[in-house]
Amino acid sequence: MLLDASVYLDVLQGRTPEAVDNLLTYRLCHHSAVCLAELSHVFGRLDPAHPTTKSVLGAVADTIEDIPAHRLHAPDATAWGRAGMLAGLLFRLSHLPKGEGHERRFLNDALIFHQAGMLGATVLTGNVGDFDYLSQLVPSVRVIFYRAAPGLRPQA
Repeated sequence: MLLDASVYLDVLQGRTPEAVDNLLTYRLCHHSAVCLAELSHVFGRLDPAHPTTKSVLGAVADTIEDIPAHRLHAPDATAWGRAGMLAGLLFRLSHLPKGEGHERRFLNDALIFHQAGMLGATVLTGNVGDFDYLSQLVPSVRVIFYRAAPGLRPQA
């Protein structure tokens, strides 16, 4: 499996269903450098003076440190090219307004999606909306969808 960024966030917030926790425990997981960038973005974005910033950054840092280097994959030039075209198509078909960050979000999702296809892996994601469209446009890439739980649950 190749994990989408939504998986990391849902795990950190205790929002993953038990079936997803089981998949993460018993299946081989690959990681995308795209998700690494999405996770590490908070180190520059969060306000250092906010009372919860230190604990959030600690949890994210621990998550990043737990990613085995041999299972972390960066998109190659082919993935970038295909993802750019697919993200543009998805944006055009979605009729969303320009300039609100949707293009970047679609590009990141398309990169992860194409990386999974190139690795022969299945994407695991809680982002049903975007990845459902991607899987309709390119049905050869496998995706496992889940719905995140509405609130925090205790971590084991």
